[in-house]
Amino acid sequence: MTDDWHQFDSTYQRSSADLELLKREVGQQFPFYDMKVNPHAVIFFCRIDSETVDEKFDTLRRSLSSSGYIPMIRYERGEHIIYIIKKPKAKTKPVWINIALLIATIGTTTLAGAIQWVSIYEPSISSLTDILGAATTPFYLWNGLVFFSIPLLAILGIHEMGHYFISKRHHLDTSLPFFIPLPPPFILGTFGALISTREPIPNRKTLLEVGAAGPICGFLVAIPVCLIGLYLMQQNPISAPATTEGTIILTFPLLLQGLSTFFTIPAEAIIHPTLFAGWVGLFLTAINLLPIGQLDGGHVARALLKEKHKYASWVVTAVIVALGLFYTGWLFFAIIILFMIGTQHQPPLNEITPLNTKTIMIGVLAIVIFILCFAPLPLSV
Repeated sequence: MTDDWHQFDSTYQRSSADLELLKREVGQQFPFYDMKVNPHAVIFFCRIDSETVDEKFDTLRRSLSSSGYIPMIRYERGEHIIYIIKKPKAKTKPVWINIALLIATIGTTTLAGAIQWVSIYEPSISSLTDILGAATTPFYLWNGLVFFSIPLLAILGIHEMGHYFISKRHHLDTSLPFFIPLPPPFILGTFGALISTREPIPNRKTLLEVGAAGPICGFLVAIPVCLIGLYLMQQNPISAPATTEGTIILTFPLLLQGLSTFFTIPAEAIIHPTLFAGWVGLFLTAINLLPIGQLDGGHVARALLKEKHKYASWVVTAVIVALGLFYTGWLFFAIIILFMIGTQHQPPLNEITPLNTKTIMIGVLAIVIFILCFAPLPLSV
């Protein structure tokens, strides 16, 4: 999930009518004793009632949104301050782009699954051209679609739809999922999916629920996918080739280790593509739940820890770099964090209202899911 808005991103001219509107709307909810205006925001110094601040601020937010403004409430130097900024223009994309990317990703993941089946049934084929030629036959394409593409995209799609529906429940302007296709030789056929939230998150409760919804929903789909994959491996185990040079060995996270105890699978059996899809789903769930920046775990950490989330973000980033000494993939991910994702997370509009017990328990559930899905050294050769 990404956030496509920025605080104080431009200057703008205000008429006296605009200022009167803002004074009236703010004053109806929060008595203010001072007001300042700068090129970026109108600032109100207010008195608040801690028991009603959440309800009143949400009323103010919805009222100002229809007029093209966004309020933010902060507690600074012993005063409650409401900043009013101009609402940025929403950048929307036509739905056909979502559909086209989904169709493309179905194609690339089907081909990725077909290549896995070629490696199982025809291990003697080694060149990429010959592998692709074999993978495009109907038998392998069908297997790739049914046993890999559908299970993997179900996990990724339900993950993003979890974000989408919870965002809509909180009246947030949110896009449909954008799937990211990756053609061969990438073994997954996709770089995942994301949705775009085109307005700021109103409060800590919404931030946590939206952030946790995706991983929880994806996790609930990944469990049956893993069970089906383990069952298929048990019913028709395929032995690994005599030579193991260049073979990738996956490390099962705690959840998959527990589930595998209910099945009898030969130690030398090759992982079934459906189980691989489930493993990928668990791995991506763990990645998303890292408490860093704009990752889902970053949303949860910001909601739970407020500004102290930065310490968790720094510590986990340091751990990822340290793990990179044993698995180079973590070093690549650390570079992505530092130069693309970032370790910071902007606060919601209202960070004053505390979380209730139910919302905190959702955060705890997200942490438990992370522990069950995370493998420090996910694979080796």
